[in-house]
Amino acid sequence: MPAYNAEKTLQDTLDAIPKDCCDEIILVDDCSSDQTVSLAKSLGLSVFEHETNKGYGGNQKLCYQQALDAGADIIVMLHPDNQYDASLIPFFTGFIDHGVCDFMLGARIRTRKEALHGGMPFYKYFSNRMLTLMMNVILGQNLAEGHSGFRVYHRKVLETIPFENNADDFSFDAELITQAVYHGFKLGDAPMPVRYFSEASSISFKDSSIYGLKIISTLCKFMLTKLKIKKSKLFKDKSA
Repeated sequence: MPAYNAEKTLQDTLDAIPKDCCDEIILVDDCSSDQTVSLAKSLGLSVFEHETNKGYGGNQKLCYQQALDAGADIIVMLHPDNQYDASLIPFFTGFIDHGVCDFMLGARIRTRKEALHGGMPFYKYFSNRMLTLMMNVILGQNLAEGHSGFRVYHRKVLETIPFENNADDFSFDAELITQAVYHGFKLGDAPMPVRYFSEASSISFKDSSIYGLKIISTLCKFMLTKLKIKKSKLFKDKSA
């Protein structure tokens, strides 16, 4: 759980996680100004704290490293803002456990009506559709969406991908998908109802625009690397 000011939603998020579906819950706090850390500790979570704010991507880096160090075979990234339906975790991990996929995403957009009625702003819906189409065409995938914050990995994905080289902001997610495709991992997704409300994390229109430009830049780096014109550090061998 990459956390930032999640005190109001953490308990509800944990309550939705099915019992006995995980061995350990790790929360990495990115310098919250509320009581997220003390609450997480009181709930028995494994808590790690950044001394300075690292950003969304920077927070995930420590999350994944701690999960790998703990010996996890399957790693679930769940936002503690109760936006994603945690009750579906066992279904997603099943795809990994059975070897169908190496990397699963929760797809928030099953239909336009459902996404908009769920509270997704129209500009986010539209940009999500356009950017996902671009990613699918360039990466050769058929994902329902490429921008979900609910993700499930087999540990070999995170052991192979040099995620330490990724951006510390929201573009971290798109970079990781692109890296997974580059290394030949099997990606998949399934419907994941999403709740939009005031306490749920979100990014502004300005940040969404910057995010879109960074995705285009990442896709360009992917193509240049595949064409052997210029290799990006995003696609270097982690073991090298």
